[in-house]
Amino acid sequence: VESHTITISAAISACERGGDWEQAVELLSMMLRSDVEANTVTFSAAISACEKGCRWQKALQIFSVMVQNLVETNTVTFNAGISACEKGSECEKALQFCRAAGEAGLQ
Repeated sequence: VESHTITISAAISACERGGDWEQAVELLSMMLRSDVEANTVTFSAAISACEKGCRWQKALQIFSVMVQNLVETNTVTFNAGISACEKGSECEKALQFCRAAGEAGLQ
């Protein structure tokens, strides 16, 4: 993993912990526009930041970009998506995440 990926992923995680979902999304967007590879950790942290910021639609949008870019998902990714939907009172969307996690072989 490239050092820039690690550094920016750490910054996104810091934004998540600090409650700054907008900055987390901006950092992810910057990565996607550049030649720095965004990985599972990067996307999961951005989704989690949106979850903490009660921005379930943005979390789903980021998850969609993650899948489109063929970035591997994991339990953290799905849990953040489910939690974002739950905070947005989007039970059906949360159930879709649960089904997708099962289809991906995650428990």
